[in-house]
Amino acid sequence: MTQPFSHVAIIGLGLLGSSIAHAVRAHLPQASLSGWDSDAQVRARARELALADAIPDVAADAVRGAELVIFCVPVGAMAQAAAAVAPGLADGVLISDVGSSKRTVANALEAALPGRTIIPAHPVAGTEHSGPDAGFASLFHGRWCIVTPPEGCDAALLARLIAFWEALGARVEVMDADHHDLVLAVTSHLPHLIAYTIVGTASDLEEVTRSEVIKYSAGGFRDFTRIAASDPIMWRDVFLSNRDAVLEMLQRFTEDLTELQKAIRKGDGDALFDHFVRTRAIRRSIIEEGQDDARPDFGRKHNGD
Repeated sequence: MTQPFSHVAIIGLGLLGSSIAHAVRAHLPQASLSGWDSDAQVRARARELALADAIPDVAADAVRGAELVIFCVPVGAMAQAAAAVAPGLADGVLISDVGSSKRTVANALEAALPGRTIIPAHPVAGTEHSGPDAGFASLFHGRWCIVTPPEGCDAALLARLIAFWEALGARVEVMDADHHDLVLAVTSHLPHLIAYTIVGTASDLEEVTRSEVIKYSAGGFRDFTRIAASDPIMWRDVFLSNRDAVLEMLQRFTEDLTELQKAIRKGDGDALFDHFVRTRAIRRSIIEEGQDDARPDFGRKHNGD
């Protein structure tokens, strides 16, 4: 296929950055790759894994000649990373990212890189693992990548960015940055906040020992622990950068939780049943959309499988 970009630079070589590198190798093999990470040990490991053609120690050197620069760093580190690469950016380069919040990221990149073409993006994909060893080429297959172009952005560059993500196997949606932040607050950010809270509550229970929590974890709690194992730096920054939308969704959730609390206290089985029937339909829709696995236990492999 036509190469949307001949040289891609990846700034941040954790799960998403390393997965992009693997995906470019697999799907856009003629494109040259360069990368950089602020952690020297990560850079060294990325070289061992041959994630890119060049992984220099100086950030600006990693972006020289690049047509597309993708920031794969925690959203709170975007401005610092942008400032680090600024001296090496070529004329006409497209700047993008993979951050989970979009309005604050766009503002940070625009402030750090005035006059540059910036089109933020968010591949809605990931695992609970992190680091350069965690990446794999198929991470974006069949997953959505939400692109949030600013008003009046270059239509040709937008089309090339969309083509890039489609080449990596993603399904692309174009959306306003503020609307993205509201949608992701309820579909991603709030569930992570709830997971962190539930796991923390279980850990703090004096009447139940930690060994019992681990030993007798049923499916629901186990799945919460998977979510709560995500990168703490990344999620700290996400909640702070998207605080308005998260707080709005948290208020709505708190009100709904109060209603369920009342139903349990009053023994209102009909209210509970109706609520569970409605929410079960959402789960079926997610499977029909191809965003999860309908197999038993979410398709997990067990001993002997």
